[in-house]
Amino acid sequence: MTIGELAKAAGVNVQTIRYYEREKLLPVPHRWRDNNYRDFDDEALQRLRFIRSAKELGFALREIRELLDLRILPGESCQEVQKLVGTKIGEIDKRMKEMRRLRRILFKLLAACRRPKTAKTCPVLWAIEH
Repeated sequence: MTIGELAKAAGVNVQTIRYYEREKLLPVPHRWRDNNYRDFDDEALQRLRFIRSAKELGFALREIRELLDLRILPGESCQEVQKLVGTKIGEIDKRMKEMRRLRRILFKLLAACRRPKTAKTCPVLWAIEH
């Protein structure tokens, strides 16, 4: 299939496929001799869908590359995948904690805006500036 057909089937744009090719996340496709067009196979589509799903789960391209490599060793790689997933859960927990902290701060700033004004500057803008 052409790059356009692959992009449509995988739900990504053509530039994404080219980027993944440069990053070596996709295997080098066969090229037609007469027009030099790329000819992608079903494995490329499967890899693209895998990459997209892994990105939706929050994995970075470096981690996705590791996961793709681990797909080659079914059964043997389960511990390594579990380790990667466990690390990702820890990162998400850390980000969630930070987001809760930021949310509390923003609520305090919002409450400050509801109090009678003593300065000419909005309390939120003052707090951000200082």
